[in-house]
Amino acid sequence: MIETRAKEGREVCESELNILRRVSHHYIIQLIEVFEARDRVYMVMELATGGELFDRIIAKGSFTERDATRVLQMVLDGINYLHGLGITHRDLKPENLLYYHPGADSKILVTDFGLANSGNKGGDWSMRTICGTPEYIAPEIILRKPYSNAVDTWALGVITYILLSGSMPFEDENRTRLYRMILKGKYSYTGDPWPNVSNLAKDFIDRLLTVDSSDRLSANDALKHPWIKTMAASSSMKNLHRSISQNLKCRVSSRCHSSKSEHSSKSGQSNKSRHLREREMLERNRRYKAHALTNDLL
Repeated sequence: MIETRAKEGREVCESELNILRRVSHHYIIQLIEVFEARDRVYMVMELATGGELFDRIIAKGSFTERDATRVLQMVLDGINYLHGLGITHRDLKPENLLYYHPGADSKILVTDFGLANSGNKGGDWSMRTICGTPEYIAPEIILRKPYSNAVDTWALGVITYILLSGSMPFEDENRTRLYRMILKGKYSYTGDPWPNVSNLAKDFIDRLLTVDSSDRLSANDALKHPWIKTMAASSSMKNLHRSISQNLKCRVSSRCHSSKSEHSSKSGQSNKSRHLREREMLERNRRYKAHALTNDLL
């Protein structure tokens, strides 16, 4: 459901509907029906009951590099299709990757096209809007440069890093420090389970997390990378599940503790401050609209 009373709401709704009506792909969530009310638009989407990507990994009990490549093949296939249509998702992250059903053979669906872009009427495919989720945004967005669909493959690099380790390549509670880390493109392969991850998998990540977008793998090229194409045939089939699950749970626990501490230390502030804090928490756990991220970069 999208509120359309405000101009911004109407524009977001029209943009998302225009994109969803154009797409039809096995790994992209489908728009089924649209119902319009006075100040709201209700979108009926394809039902995905299998849960989020990382919830499935934690519950699974076993996860290898081959399992990771199966997931990434589906996501890349969907993103490559979108890019072929001139559509850039701009908010790729694990929360927007859903399993179609609870079964072990379920496909992955790319969802949430609220920030997606399909160019303009003049045929200009470069974008300038500052938007996305901070930990997943590409350096060129932070630099406020015109950017291309390469921002999606940067986000896929971040997702792959998390997929194989349960930790983030770039993470800091302070936004300024976070953006500096992203701009430098500095991350490491230290700690578990990285010693058990193949060099080919790391090469795949490195080619996506390339600061210069012109040198970054496209979705089509990423599908042809030997690690993806061979489904990690030359990699160890070592179970990475324990380290991934521990890192994911530790990260969630740390964030929850941080949020609670922040709430406790500021409990005496005014209602205005409390509302700002609540909005901040909501945006961190869902998605960052363009105006929110713009304020962070000022």
